Amino acid sequence: MAEPPTQVPSNDNSLRQPASWAELLRVFNRMALQGFGGVLPIAHHELVERERWINAQQFVELLTISQVLPGPNIVNFAIIFGDRFFGWRGAAAASAGLLVLPMVIVLALAMAYQHLADWPTVAGALRGMGAVAAGLIIATALKLARALKRNSLGMPTSFALGAATLVMVGFLRWPMVWVVLGLGSLGMALAAWRLSEQRPPTGPSEEPQP
Repeated sequence: MAEPPTQVPSNDNSLRQPASWAELLRVFNRMALQGFGGVLPIAHHELVERERWINAQQFVELLTISQVLPGPNIVNFAIIFGDRFFGWRGAAAASAGLLVLPMVIVLALAMAYQHLADWPTVAGALRGMGAVAAGLIIATALKLARALKRNSLGMPTSFALGAATLVMVGFLRWPMVWVVLGLGSLGMALAAWRLSEQRPPTGPSEEPQP
């Protein structure tokens, strides 16, 4: 018997929940087989727009946790997402759907690439696929940016931190781990300060009048 999904609180009434861990396996397998150049753009489309299991804000939150944990981002995402609904069974199903069949395909292509790597047509095709992959990542980043409207930091501060990360990692070639620790800590401190300002003041309770 399939394990019932854990009720995940959400303010969005249009969201639904996966029916079983087998459905997680199927959807994550479909995501992986579409993930040319990376699964992240496909994950947003499948989970947020097609299946409507989470909204854009929840996707950004899960992705943020996945980014700061060690290991491949999308694998971390699959484990956290699966565990959120079906515990360890969901985590195992999402991870298996993401990795097993694509691993078989990649191993077969790697063996073929050893014999075809010197062909000019193959080299040109790979360069063209790299440009498409970069476009998919940029398109996903623009979609995710919409969720920053409800971020406690606000759009200007969020874009400033993102731009600083791009400059430090992409242009200055600083180690990513130190950039994440530095700017990540700064972002968390600013968010905590903004949230404390937004919290309504709690004054001393008034004593009832006799």
